Amino acid sequence: MEIKSSFCQANKLRFHYIEKGKGPLILFLHGFPEFSYSWRKQVDYFGEKYHAVAPDMRGYNLSDKPEGVEAYHIKNIIADIEALSRQFSDRKFTLVAHDWGGAAAWAFALAHQERLERMIILNGPHPATFLRELCINEAQIEASQYIRMFRTPEAEVQLLKGNCEWLLNFAFGDLEKSGVLTEDDRLAYINAWRQPGALTGGLNWYRASAIGVPEAFDPQAKPIILDKETYKISIPTLVIWGEKDTALLPQLLDGLEDYVSDLTIKKIPQANHWVVQEYPDIVNQYINEFIAEPSA
Repeated sequence: MEIKSSFCQANKLRFHYIEKGKGPLILFLHGFPEFSYSWRKQVDYFGEKYHAVAPDMRGYNLSDKPEGVEAYHIKNIIADIEALSRQFSDRKFTLVAHDWGGAAAWAFALAHQERLERMIILNGPHPATFLRELCINEAQIEASQYIRMFRTPEAEVQLLKGNCEWLLNFAFGDLEKSGVLTEDDRLAYINAWRQPGALTGGLNWYRASAIGVPEAFDPQAKPIILDKETYKISIPTLVIWGEKDTALLPQLLDGLEDYVSDLTIKKIPQANHWVVQEYPDIVNQYINEFIAEPSA
């Protein structure tokens, strides 16, 4: 069975997605500046036993790109995930997410835990640990300064420079040096970024976020601590983390167990932020082992 490319209507938008297989639903959510293509090896692998689906999220590639920053508020993203999942199954499903997809998955789980069988997050911080580290961790504040640039009106011009060479180098420079990113991959990403409105759609996720990054570290700043009961997730959750991530530092895992009552953490010391692309076989192994465990 081959991976198929299709479209559906969900939450009043037209979404493009790739899919393979039949059975229990596994929904894969990408981050910035990726799209459904980034999950192709997971869709192919898990589509042998499950119904594996990876959409282009709102604003990306071939999916609809509503205008205005407000359209990318997290409440709308949560509604997208709910509507998309209902397109394929009314039963509980497994949610797998990376980067901004991870942020969306944490939010969805807090709003709709009853819909989830399990959740797998790859290098995507829980809002509680991210807020805390953006107050007290000088290295994380420095690592997150790119977010401030992404929220400016000039961001699109910068990211499209030189036929997207600036963005390719910023996001995937290490993957290019290691040979992980092929020429076909480069062309796929450039084509996705050059879809009309796509780069603005992706950047609007940053612009709509309620989490801000301070301009500089303040040693007098007090950490923001979110209520542990309000922000607690009880579904079985696996977090896979590439420890060489230079944008989201490993300290974001500290104290995560306070907010996730059924937590498993798998660290990949040699992996960077793009762990899905760098080590797809290890990622598939960890996910497969986790979802094969009997539910409580």
